[in-house]
Amino acid sequence: MGYLRRIQTVWLLAVVLGAMPAHAQMPLPVVDRPEDVGLSSSQLARVEAVTRQHIEAGLVPGAVMLVARQGKIAWSQTMGYRDRGAGDAMRPDAIFRIYSMTKPIVSVAAMMLVEEGRMQISDPVAQFLPEIGNMKVGTEKTDAAGKTVLELVEPTRPMTVQDLLRHTSGLIYGTRGSSLINAAYVDAKIGDRNATSEEFVSRLSRLPLRFSPGMRWEYGVSTDVLGRVVEVVSGKPLGAFLQERIFQPLGMVDTAFHVPADKLARVAQPWQRPGSPPMTRRFDVAQAPRFESGGGGLTSTMADYLRFALVLANGGELDGTRLLGRKTVEFMTADHATGIPGRPPGLGFGLGVEVRRVAGAASLPGSIGEYGWAGNAGTLFWIDPKEDLIAIYLVQVNDGDRIMLRNQFRTMVQAAIVD
Repeated sequence: MGYLRRIQTVWLLAVVLGAMPAHAQMPLPVVDRPEDVGLSSSQLARVEAVTRQHIEAGLVPGAVMLVARQGKIAWSQTMGYRDRGAGDAMRPDAIFRIYSMTKPIVSVAAMMLVEEGRMQISDPVAQFLPEIGNMKVGTEKTDAAGKTVLELVEPTRPMTVQDLLRHTSGLIYGTRGSSLINAAYVDAKIGDRNATSEEFVSRLSRLPLRFSPGMRWEYGVSTDVLGRVVEVVSGKPLGAFLQERIFQPLGMVDTAFHVPADKLARVAQPWQRPGSPPMTRRFDVAQAPRFESGGGGLTSTMADYLRFALVLANGGELDGTRLLGRKTVEFMTADHATGIPGRPPGLGFGLGVEVRRVAGAASLPGSIGEYGWAGNAGTLFWIDPKEDLIAIYLVQVNDGDRIMLRNQFRTMVQAAIVD
């Protein structure tokens, strides 16, 4: 079968699968035309056309995309391959590694414990994880021999739960820099899926902080530590707490830290594009990890993540199930990084989500007050309260391509708002 014929076959399968009852699992009705909720069909068709080009070029194996507005699904597309290597078409119920889109879910879990009075965001992390209180701040200095060394000093204040939620803890990702502290993270195998969450915190606590808590914003393993805090406060493994308190009540039947054998045929797989840099290594979803990463370990589907997004958009509730109070959601989605350096122009950070501060300044269009986050394999979601809009983009792509792809999707979807 020729290449174009194979592509056409995959498009047909995707259309057929897209018409299957998986759409019945969606928690929202579907409009007849995007214009019914103030969106442009022609502009959304451009998103589809660009995505098709990316699939034909091998940049994107396949995609599941959705835009909801005014409480209805305005547009959704299931395109390309679930597993390009096997020639299997993408399906609307495909299971994706969502990586850092795990963070908002774990942040909600933490705020549920706050609402129950079991902790406050002002609490020192060391109250729950005493070893974290022993961490010093590392500053690079040049010694008498001209060698770069780390000078360790006490932090100016303790790390708090709020610092974990908004990434001002002094904790980092080892792979996002070349400092001595970054190298120490890599050497210590921080984030190793074969270590327990308790072992993860123990290893981490023996490393230096990059800066004193609250001094600046820097992305890192803060939400992984937060996941361990949730375990200690709740007395349950993170996955069990999420299943009992969030996934089961919301009907998020396919979201977990690994994929069981009977669902593996639904997993969206990355693909090595010929002639391109090596595909970013992705974790094996079939293996239950010892470390349930609160910062990036979950797998999920479009229907499941839409349910979670709707809880936030609805002020903490979906279909009679309330996870959080309205004021708590408003608090989470307010900017908690005002006056703290490290954020891009126009964009602040709340408790687990990025928050838009101003209409201008940022490199992407958007509304003041919109919020969301993304994942390392290219996944993305955002909620725009002003426009009553939710958008979700699910792909599994190379690390070097993810930012361009999700920025393109975001910009083009914003341009579809015409009312």
